[in-house]
Amino acid sequence: MREALEALLGPTTEPVLLAGGASKEAWAVDAGGERLLVRRAAGGVIHRHTLSLRDEFAVLEAAYEAGVKVPRPVMYIPELEGREAFVMERLDGETIGRRIVRMDVPAQLPVQLAEELAKIHAIPRERLPFLQEARLERMMDELDDVGEPHPAIELGLWWLRENRPPPRAPVVTHGDYRIGNVVVDEHGLVGILDWEFAHLDEPVRDLGFGLVRAWRFGVDEKRFGGIADVDEYVERYNELTGLDVRPDELDYWELAGNVGWAIGCVTQAQRHLSGQDRSVELAILGRLGAEVEYEICHLLEKVWA
Repeated sequence: MREALEALLGPTTEPVLLAGGASKEAWAVDAGGERLLVRRAAGGVIHRHTLSLRDEFAVLEAAYEAGVKVPRPVMYIPELEGREAFVMERLDGETIGRRIVRMDVPAQLPVQLAEELAKIHAIPRERLPFLQEARLERMMDELDDVGEPHPAIELGLWWLRENRPPPRAPVVTHGDYRIGNVVVDEHGLVGILDWEFAHLDEPVRDLGFGLVRAWRFGVDEKRFGGIADVDEYVERYNELTGLDVRPDELDYWELAGNVGWAIGCVTQAQRHLSGQDRSVELAILGRLGAEVEYEICHLLEKVWA
C-alpha cells in the first residue's frame, strides 16, 4: 500500500493499520509533514444503505465547509489496491468509547456535542443531493433479508410503526452520532468521525441514537453516551435549533436506535456465519445483538408503562 500512496501523496511513512472498524479499514500514515488517516473499504457494510466512500468523502467536505469539527478532507481515491479509499487529517485524541467514558472528560463535552450536531443539521440539503431519506420500512427490509426470526426486534419495529410522533422536517443527519465516533481530549471534543451512515432524516433521530445503551460502554447510569445525563445536551440543542425536542420523542428515537443497532448486529453476524467474511469481531457482534434485543424489551416495557 505504501507504494500506491506515495504515487498520490509523495513520500510517506509505512502505513499502520489501526484497531477497530467492522466495515472500514483505518490506516495511519505521515506524508508531506502531515499526520494523515487513510479510510479504505473493507469486506462488507453494516447496513445496505451505507454510503460509498466517494459519497462519504463528499459529506465530510460539506461538514468541513460548514464549520463542523471534522478532520480536514484531503483526497478521494477511487482505487487503492482494489478498494476505494479517501485520505483525511489524523486527529489527536481518544476515540475508543470504553476509554472515553472512564476519562475525566470536561463538563462542557455534552454541550460541545450538541453545538456540533446543530451545525450538522443546518447543512443545506441541496449541498448533498445524493443523500436519501430514511424510512422505517428500510429497517424492516433489512431484517427480512436475514431470514430468521427475531421477535424482540419485530415487536420493536411494530411499536415504532404504530406510535411514531408527529414528523419533523428532514435534515442532513450524521446517522451514527455517538460516543465511539468522536475524538476527545482533555479539553473536550476534537472532531467527529465516521460519516458512512449520513442521510436525510428527522433531527431527533441523531439525538436519540446517542442514548443507545451500547454507546454507554458500561456506564449505564449516564444516559447520554456514558458521560452525562441527557438534559444539558438536549437543552443546548433546543436553544440552538428552536426545535423544543420532547422527552417522549427522545424515548421513541432511543428505541429506534436500539432496533437499528440490533439489526446491524444481526446482519454483521450473518457475514461471518455465511462465510462471506469470517471474523471474530463479526461473530461477537452477533452475541451483542442479543443484548440489544434485551434492551429493546426493557425500553418497550418503559414506553408501555
